[in-house]
Amino acid sequence: MRDSPTTASTWSPHWQPAKASRPAMSPAWWAWVASCDSLTARLISAADQRDFRVCLLDQRVARPRHDEALALGLPLGRHAWLREVALCVAERPWVVARSVAPLSRLRGQRLDRLGENSLGSWLFRQPDLERGPIEITRHQAPFYPAPGPWGRRSVFRHGRFAVLVQEFFLDAMRDELALPAS
Repeated sequence: MRDSPTTASTWSPHWQPAKASRPAMSPAWWAWVASCDSLTARLISAADQRDFRVCLLDQRVARPRHDEALALGLPLGRHAWLREVALCVAERPWVVARSVAPLSRLRGQRLDRLGENSLGSWLFRQPDLERGPIEITRHQAPFYPAPGPWGRRSVFRHGRFAVLVQEFFLDAMRDELALPAS
């Protein structure tokens, strides 16, 4: 789905530090949303031998949303690499994700060739990977129509490379794993 002037490009969620969301979140969701390990690996484990697949929804060079540019320290109006995917179990999307990386920091990284491979699988193989603080929102993904209870984001750094990864947990995952409403 392309950003239009009234959709994702102007959508501004309320992101807050993970600890501020803790009182409103069940322990079961906290275990998912606040985890610092690979979400891809956790989803594969939770899939319980059902097929896991990354479905590429969109990938392009475009201007990130205002909140995304601020999170990356990117001057407003600059273009970035944007990628949107659905993380699916048994062909059913459980999580949708949007990644944003400043073009000036992509040197040598061939992320445009990821296709339907997981960005997380690549990131968590980097020996010097640093993950910034996790922020949480109750808003659903602006680029995908299915609702969900929680979204999270954090900036990953690997040398000069930086990428903002935003992951939105969907109601389908909640239903499949019998998680509470929030």
